[in-house]
Amino acid sequence: MRIYFLGIAGTAMGNAALLLRALGHEVIGSDKAIYPPMSVMLEEAGIEALSDYDPQRLENLNPDLVVVGNAFSRGNSEVEFLLESRRFRYASLPETLHRFILSKRNNIVVTGTHGKTTTTSIAAHLLEQAGLSPGYLIGGAPIDPPSGWSNGSPEAPFVIEGDEYDSAFFDKRSKFIHYAPNFAIVNNLEFDHADIFRDLEDVKRSFSHFLRLVPSSGCLLLNGDDDNVLSLLPIPWTKHLLVGRSDACDIRIRNYEAIASGSRFEILWKGRLWQEVEWGLSGLFNARNAAMASLAAALASGNSDDPTRFDLRHLASFRGVQRRQSVRATSSRLTVIEDFGHHPTSIKETLVAMRNQYKDTKILAAFEPRSNTSRLEAMRELMHQALSQADEVVIGEAKSGQSEGVELMDTFSLADSLNRAGIAAKACNSNDEALRFLKERISSSAEKVLVVFFSNGSFGGIIDRFVDFDNGY
Repeated sequence: MRIYFLGIAGTAMGNAALLLRALGHEVIGSDKAIYPPMSVMLEEAGIEALSDYDPQRLENLNPDLVVVGNAFSRGNSEVEFLLESRRFRYASLPETLHRFILSKRNNIVVTGTHGKTTTTSIAAHLLEQAGLSPGYLIGGAPIDPPSGWSNGSPEAPFVIEGDEYDSAFFDKRSKFIHYAPNFAIVNNLEFDHADIFRDLEDVKRSFSHFLRLVPSSGCLLLNGDDDNVLSLLPIPWTKHLLVGRSDACDIRIRNYEAIASGSRFEILWKGRLWQEVEWGLSGLFNARNAAMASLAAALASGNSDDPTRFDLRHLASFRGVQRRQSVRATSSRLTVIEDFGHHPTSIKETLVAMRNQYKDTKILAAFEPRSNTSRLEAMRELMHQALSQADEVVIGEAKSGQSEGVELMDTFSLADSLNRAGIAAKACNSNDEALRFLKERISSSAEKVLVVFFSNGSFGGIIDRFVDFDNGY
């Protein structure tokens, strides 16, 4: 089958194209611009990636199916051609994944407001190290496993991120509705994606629809410490297990401790020690990601009677995901970390973890209000609480995006409230101004400083420029 990807350069779309190419389909695609590493991976797999959009070119290619990325909407020339001509069948990426892969596999679907990429990567890593040849599709860029996709063995589990964002401009259901879960993880649940959901109850509604898809032979893994997740109960149609720190949880995290190299903790199953873990990741939230992934991998590999038969020693070798607490530079007096965090909770949890790991170090948080949630004025108080975990804060430009009818965050009021709370904070009119401030601040400091950049984008390119800055540290 000839399959055409409209928007092939995105991580999820590109990895899905590679999956389908590996299944033997002829794959081609287009995007506005295509850069390494995705351009290189596509070329090496024999996938032609065409620049820009051309309806006549699409017509000449005569595909059997057009996969439309969820970043595309009315007005795109190829979208308009598809709707006007009705020449070719088209589908969303989630629908395509269900048709060609997920409908045939034993699926672990990882959902939640935070931690999906890391948890998916841990589960895939553990299954690979157990020699089971899993399939997986990861939305970010993992270090372990070494790529973001694999078909694996048809008999092995398939692990996929279950994003609650919408599927396409013509299918406003959450992506995870298409993912045919056998085992479903709900890591946490908060209000996010303000461009899609009205409020927290709207988010819960979509998750409750997803949970109805788990068969009676499957299992739900729920965060037993999260009241919003627990509010989805009762779920009488299938088994559920709780994961967390409380005594009510089936799998418990005990004796969590931050150490210089990361953290250590214990994973218990039904009160019995399963694994002592010491690894390079920090934060209690990452310990929960590990516990969730471990239990899902054990159950999906056939150890439902006694999950502890599944070997967790390889948690110690898991190195994480790029742009999740990624150390970009380090010296005796300066460490620079880049983190994808943009929701207040993820920012707060990361700063708490950094506080525990980098003792006797001043923490400077650089925050870009860029995502459709983080740039909202309605999130300002929650962002104040999150950034208060730092010693100093610099706030970049609030990105307008598609902001019609949206009140953007007053970043200067946010900085004022932090200053009144004793947190030195500066709001900037541009990201370039934020970079100048950071250079001046670091150049004049004699203290040990940790700079943590929080953005779901590139922060206007200033992260790379700051890392390259010769500040004498």
